[in-house]
Amino acid sequence: MSSKVAIMECAAYEPSRLSDAINRGIAAIGGWEKFVRPGMKVLLKVNLIGPKPPESAAVTHCELVRAVALILKNLGCEVWTGDSAGGAIAGVAPTARAFEVSGLKKMAEEIGATLKNFDREGVVAADGRSSLLDGLYLARPIFDADLVINLPKLKSHSGCIYTGAVKNVFGCIPGLRKAEYHKAAPDAHLFGNVLVDIHEAARFPLHIMDGVLAMDGDGPTAGSPYPANKILISEDPLALDAAALGMLGLRAHEIPVLRAAIERKLGEADTDKILFLGDYASPPPLSGFRLPARFAFHKKQSQKAIRLLVDFLKSKPAIDPKTCKKCNVCVDSCPMQAIDRTTKEISYAKCIECKCCHELCPHQAVYLKRSNPLASVFMKLYRGPFR
Repeated sequence: MSSKVAIMECAAYEPSRLSDAINRGIAAIGGWEKFVRPGMKVLLKVNLIGPKPPESAAVTHCELVRAVALILKNLGCEVWTGDSAGGAIAGVAPTARAFEVSGLKKMAEEIGATLKNFDREGVVAADGRSSLLDGLYLARPIFDADLVINLPKLKSHSGCIYTGAVKNVFGCIPGLRKAEYHKAAPDAHLFGNVLVDIHEAARFPLHIMDGVLAMDGDGPTAGSPYPANKILISEDPLALDAAALGMLGLRAHEIPVLRAAIERKLGEADTDKILFLGDYASPPPLSGFRLPARFAFHKKQSQKAIRLLVDFLKSKPAIDPKTCKKCNVCVDSCPMQAIDRTTKEISYAKCIECKCCHELCPHQAVYLKRSNPLASVFMKLYRGPFR
């Protein structure tokens, strides 16, 4: 049977529009009765990368979460909302603060949903399954819930090009344990295997992507909000990502972090083999969506030229002392301990270019510096739909 992806038009976080798009999309792939029954405990696994407001487009919007939660409550379900934020402040993951800033805490209080801070809920050893470490330890609510619904955000990613349904499950690893996995998986393919390990160890039968307000440019936190006006729904996380990438003019096999998912047959990556339902019969293009700078010419070059260009545009993290607030999120989040706590100098001999510091800095004081000085001049001269 072909994987199905419902692509729904939704131009605003307005309750009736959200619920209508979600319900029509779910109906297209089989109906709510396929997934839920009264009395179930349903966990909504959001993208809560850090203390970011909903309008930043860095986190799953609280109003989309509200819409899904209210639908489930009306179906007689108990609703949980959970995640573990990235990064650390004084050695502590900022998940509690992120729930507040994102609006999810207030939303949960208003509708009677339960927040699950994965950093405080304990872990479960997932049958020792891990491609890289001795064991895979995931947040306990993932296993305590009767159903987990993955609610990823449609975003660009300065390290991975794109982040979506497959990658969103990384938040199931609580707190600073994420840094251990980044250290053990220093390249995209190895990291992609960790993501597949999580998908195989836990159950994520349904994925609803928040693409109403997406993020382009230097995501997943330092990019710009982009009005994609879409909600994507599927049982297959790889097919959902393939659909989202199709809207960006990309294919799943072009994204290094997704190659392990393709190799290990997590789902369907070929859009020609995916059945598109809902408001679109094929992925609609998102005009002007900007990929990260190092991938600016991704679609215009041969494979050899792409490799040469990526090397030419290669960047490394650097810290702007004028913008830095000395909060030490970058220091505490670095899996290789490559950043000096006092001077904020980065040891590039230790750096594995995971870009966690850039991704998690709450003040955008970490920027990506071109390794080749000519590349910076080149990008300033280039004028196109990318950064």
